[in-house]
Amino acid sequence: MSAQFHMDPQTYLDEIRTEVPRYDELQEEAIEAIPFAPQRVLELGVGTGETTRRLLARYPDAQVTGLDAQAEMVFKARELGIEVRLARMEDPLPDGPWDLVISVLSVHHLDGEQKRDLFRRVREQSRALVMGDVVIADLQVTPLEEGVDKPSRADELVEWCGGELVWEADDLAVIRAVY
Repeated sequence: MSAQFHMDPQTYLDEIRTEVPRYDELQEEAIEAIPFAPQRVLELGVGTGETTRRLLARYPDAQVTGLDAQAEMVFKARELGIEVRLARMEDPLPDGPWDLVISVLSVHHLDGEQKRDLFRRVREQSRALVMGDVVIADLQVTPLEEGVDKPSRADELVEWCGGELVWEADDLAVIRAVY
């Protein structure tokens, strides 16, 4: 990533709900899009662990490993009792195979080439991908920070990951790929 992304884990949820008014709906739709009960899950951009918390409420037997590039977020997410590593999505993924790779509001920080590379690596190591994120849309609700936010069109993401669009609202989308 060309710019440093930094959020305070103590205020993150309040801030993200202000910036992304449909945040909770996006989270719910991402969990709803999971195609089967996963055992081994890799979450990219785990943040405070909100997606993992919701995933474990639905699939309590899942073993989740989270990655995040911000140390403060890693420490916060570890409070859920899961393994969380300090790593960037551009780094090699932890050894799979993974039943599911999930990411909510993280992949839009990568440029197009980085997204294609990430999806290739995910496809090699997982059975499924679920991604909920900001996309380029006619109605851009989510504020974008130059150099940090690099959303793509939903149809591009679908093509690059070999998936399908399962939910879309305003400038948000959930995409699922089963490999």
